[in-house]
Amino acid sequence: MNNFPMLREADASFLDDLRNELDDAYSKDQIYRTEADMRYSVLQDGRHPTPASKYWQAIREQVVMYKNLRFESYRYRRLLVEIKMIERDIAAEQDELKREMLQIDLDENLWKKIDQERVSADRVREIEHWSRIKAELDDGSFDTTNVATHRKEAYRLQLENRAASLTQGSSQGEVLNVLGPLSTIDEDYKKLMTGRKQAAIGRAKEDTNGTAQLE
Repeated sequence: MNNFPMLREADASFLDDLRNELDDAYSKDQIYRTEADMRYSVLQDGRHPTPASKYWQAIREQVVMYKNLRFESYRYRRLLVEIKMIERDIAAEQDELKREMLQIDLDENLWKKIDQERVSADRVREIEHWSRIKAELDDGSFDTTNVATHRKEAYRLQLENRAASLTQGSSQGEVLNVLGPLSTIDEDYKKLMTGRKQAAIGRAKEDTNGTAQLE
């Protein structure tokens, strides 16, 4: 069967001769991210400066892959039913041209099935990589149950990285978008440290008074 009837005979023959090479290229063509992409682009230090921020970004990426895999499973199940229905209709159809149209629909859906299986398998590959990266990052030094715990420190370091890249050519908007939040975080941090210092002084006074009373 000629899969490309719109082509000239010479072009169709060329593709036929190249079939093994094209099948090989199709089987190993990149779909989703490589492990290097994940580690050095998605989790780069500029965006995710702490192990905690890298861990939680890995969570996000893994969940997106998993959710899309679930949606793809529903589409794939529908596709399998459509294939069965078309095969049933072909067997029952008496009109030759209608049967030919149904065969085209079947061929298209069979190709979709092959492609969907390949895409889904690559999603699983990336999900596995994220699982391994998460395990490497989880060294017990940060909270892995609440995403909010790490955000302030990670955001401050991220803004500091961005502030270091500002130049005289940076626009006013770029400067404000970096220095504004950074100044707010720094001021909040100062208040936190002041509060902790005052609390420590208060506890020290209580301990001193308690000791004096005992004497």
